[in-house]
Amino acid sequence: MPEAIRTYVRVVDRLSDWVGIVAMYLIFLMIAVLLLDAVTRNVIDIPLHWCIEFTQFTLAAYYFMGGAMTLKNEDHVRMDLFYERLSPRGKARLDAVTILCLIFYLCVLLWGSVSSLSYAIETGERRFSMWNPSMIPIKALMTACIVLMILQSLSILAKTLGVLKGEEIA
Repeated sequence: MPEAIRTYVRVVDRLSDWVGIVAMYLIFLMIAVLLLDAVTRNVIDIPLHWCIEFTQFTLAAYYFMGGAMTLKNEDHVRMDLFYERLSPRGKARLDAVTILCLIFYLCVLLWGSVSSLSYAIETGERRFSMWNPSMIPIKALMTACIVLMILQSLSILAKTLGVLKGEEIA
Protein backbone atom coordinates (compact mmCIF):
# COMPACT_ATOMS: atom_id res chain seq x y z
CA MET A 1 0.00 0.00 0.00
CA PRO A 2 1.18 3.54 -0.65
CA GLU A 3 2.67 5.45 2.25
CA ALA A 4 -0.13 8.05 2.05
CA ILE A 5 -2.71 5.37 2.85
CA ARG A 6 -0.59 4.03 5.70
CA THR A 7 -0.29 7.57 7.10
CA TYR A 8 -4.04 8.13 6.71
CA VAL A 9 -4.78 4.93 8.63
CA ARG A 10 -2.36 5.86 11.44
CA VAL A 11 -3.74 9.42 11.78
CA VAL A 12 -7.40 8.38 11.73
CA ASP A 13 -6.79 5.52 14.18
CA ARG A 14 -5.05 7.88 16.61
CA LEU A 15 -7.79 10.50 16.25
CA SER A 16 -10.44 7.85 16.90
CA ASP A 17 -8.57 6.70 20.01
CA TRP A 18 -8.19 10.27 21.28
CA VAL A 19 -11.87 11.12 20.80
CA GLY A 20 -12.86 7.78 22.34
CA ILE A 21 -10.71 8.40 25.42
CA VAL A 22 -12.27 11.86 25.87
CA ALA A 23 -15.68 10.16 25.59
CA MET A 24 -14.75 7.70 28.34
CA TYR A 25 -14.19 10.56 30.76
CA LEU A 26 -17.67 11.93 30.08
CA ILE A 27 -18.96 9.20 32.40
CA PHE A 28 -17.34 11.02 35.33
CA LEU A 29 -18.97 14.29 34.24
CA MET A 30 -22.37 12.58 34.12
CA ILE A 31 -21.84 11.06 37.58
CA ALA A 32 -20.83 14.43 39.01
CA VAL A 33 -23.85 16.23 37.54
CA LEU A 34 -26.27 13.55 38.73
CA LEU A 35 -24.67 13.62 42.18
CA LEU A 36 -25.01 17.40 42.24
CA ASP A 37 -28.67 17.03 41.27
CA ALA A 38 -29.30 14.48 44.02
CA VAL A 39 -27.60 16.60 46.68
CA THR A 40 -29.27 19.89 45.73
CA ARG A 41 -32.69 18.28 45.38
CA ASN A 42 -32.68 16.06 48.47
CA VAL A 43 -30.30 17.71 50.93
CA ILE A 44 -30.70 21.46 50.45
CA ASP A 45 -34.11 21.31 48.69
CA ILE A 46 -33.08 23.40 45.67
CA PRO A 47 -33.81 21.39 42.52
CA LEU A 48 -31.60 22.20 39.54
CA HIS A 49 -33.73 21.79 36.44
CA TRP A 50 -30.85 21.50 33.99
CA CYS A 51 -29.06 18.49 35.50
CA ILE A 52 -31.05 15.62 34.01
CA GLU A 53 -31.22 17.24 30.58
CA PHE A 54 -27.50 18.04 30.65
CA THR A 55 -26.80 14.41 31.51
CA GLN A 56 -28.96 13.27 28.58
CA PHE A 57 -26.97 15.50 26.21
CA THR A 58 -23.71 14.23 27.69
CA LEU A 59 -24.83 10.63 27.23
CA ALA A 60 -25.65 11.34 23.58
CA ALA A 61 -22.18 12.87 23.16
CA TYR A 62 -20.68 9.80 24.86
CA TYR A 63 -22.32 7.44 22.37
CA PHE A 64 -21.42 9.47 19.30
CA MET A 65 -17.84 10.15 20.38
CA GLY A 66 -17.24 6.47 21.17
CA GLY A 67 -18.43 5.28 17.75
CA ALA A 68 -15.17 5.58 15.82
CA MET A 69 -13.09 3.94 18.57
CA THR A 70 -15.64 1.13 18.80
CA LEU A 71 -15.28 0.53 15.06
CA LYS A 72 -11.48 0.67 15.23
CA ASN A 73 -11.22 -1.79 18.10
CA GLU A 74 -13.92 -4.08 16.66
CA ASP A 75 -15.90 -3.82 19.89
CA HIS A 76 -19.17 -3.71 17.98
CA VAL A 77 -21.70 -6.51 17.73
CA ARG A 78 -21.08 -9.03 14.94
CA MET A 79 -23.37 -11.88 13.90
CA ASP A 80 -20.96 -14.78 14.08
CA LEU A 81 -22.91 -17.65 12.54
CA PHE A 82 -20.20 -18.60 10.07
CA TYR A 83 -17.67 -15.75 10.16
CA GLU A 84 -15.21 -17.57 12.45
CA ARG A 85 -15.07 -20.54 10.08
CA LEU A 86 -13.85 -18.38 7.20
CA SER A 87 -10.21 -18.04 6.20
CA PRO A 88 -8.51 -14.67 6.79
CA ARG A 89 -9.09 -13.77 3.12
CA GLY A 90 -12.72 -14.89 3.36
CA LYS A 91 -13.17 -12.73 6.45
CA ALA A 92 -11.57 -9.81 4.62
CA ARG A 93 -13.94 -10.25 1.66
CA LEU A 94 -16.96 -10.29 3.96
CA ASP A 95 -15.59 -7.34 5.93
CA ALA A 96 -15.12 -5.37 2.69
CA VAL A 97 -18.77 -5.88 1.76
CA THR A 98 -20.08 -5.01 5.22
CA ILE A 99 -17.83 -1.95 5.57
CA LEU A 100 -19.13 -0.64 2.23
CA CYS A 101 -22.69 -1.10 3.53
CA LEU A 102 -21.68 0.72 6.73
CA ILE A 103 -20.15 3.61 4.75
CA PHE A 104 -23.37 3.93 2.75
CA TYR A 105 -25.43 3.96 5.97
CA LEU A 106 -23.13 6.52 7.60
CA CYS A 107 -23.31 8.76 4.51
CA VAL A 108 -27.12 8.71 4.68
CA LEU A 109 -26.88 9.45 8.42
CA LEU A 110 -24.47 12.32 7.68
CA TRP A 111 -26.86 13.74 5.12
CA GLY A 112 -29.65 13.76 7.72
CA SER A 113 -27.43 15.20 10.45
CA VAL A 114 -26.18 18.03 8.22
CA SER A 115 -29.79 18.82 7.33
CA SER A 116 -30.76 18.77 11.00
CA LEU A 117 -27.78 20.92 11.97
CA SER A 118 -28.48 23.50 9.27
CA TYR A 119 -32.12 23.67 10.42
CA ALA A 120 -30.98 24.19 14.02
CA ILE A 121 -28.61 26.99 12.95
CA GLU A 122 -31.17 28.71 10.70
CA THR A 123 -33.96 28.66 13.27
CA GLY A 124 -31.88 28.95 16.45
CA GLU A 125 -33.52 25.68 17.56
CA ARG A 126 -33.88 25.21 21.29
CA ARG A 127 -35.25 22.31 23.29
CA PHE A 128 -38.66 23.00 24.76
CA SER A 129 -38.03 22.57 28.46
CA MET A 130 -37.51 24.64 31.57
CA TRP A 131 -33.77 24.87 30.86
CA ASN A 132 -34.35 25.61 27.12
CA PRO A 133 -30.85 24.72 25.81
CA SER A 134 -29.70 25.30 22.25
CA MET A 135 -29.66 22.19 20.07
CA ILE A 136 -26.80 23.46 17.90
CA PRO A 137 -23.86 22.13 20.00
CA ILE A 138 -25.12 18.55 20.26
CA LYS A 139 -26.13 18.45 16.59
CA ALA A 140 -22.73 19.85 15.55
CA LEU A 141 -20.99 17.22 17.68
CA MET A 142 -23.19 14.50 16.19
CA THR A 143 -22.28 15.61 12.66
CA ALA A 144 -18.56 15.77 13.45
CA CYS A 145 -18.62 12.30 15.04
CA ILE A 146 -20.44 10.81 12.03
CA VAL A 147 -17.71 12.27 9.81
CA LEU A 148 -15.10 10.66 12.08
CA MET A 149 -16.90 7.31 11.86
CA ILE A 150 -16.86 7.59 8.05
CA LEU A 151 -13.13 8.35 8.15
CA GLN A 152 -12.58 5.38 10.48
CA SER A 153 -14.65 3.15 8.18
CA LEU A 154 -12.43 4.16 5.26
CA SER A 155 -9.41 3.31 7.40
CA ILE A 156 -10.88 -0.13 8.11
CA LEU A 157 -11.59 -0.58 4.40
CA ALA A 158 -7.95 0.25 3.60
CA LYS A 159 -6.77 -2.32 6.17
CA THR A 160 -9.19 -4.90 4.74
CA LEU A 161 -8.00 -4.29 1.19
CA GLY A 162 -4.45 -4.62 2.47
CA VAL A 163 -5.28 -8.06 3.85
CA LEU A 164 -6.80 -9.04 0.49
CA LYS A 165 -3.57 -7.93 -1.24
CA GLY A 166 -1.45 -9.79 1.28
CA GLU A 167 -0.13 -6.65 2.99
CA GLU A 168 -0.50 -5.63 6.58
CA ILE A 169 -1.46 -2.01 7.27
CA ALA A 170 -1.22 -0.89 10.88
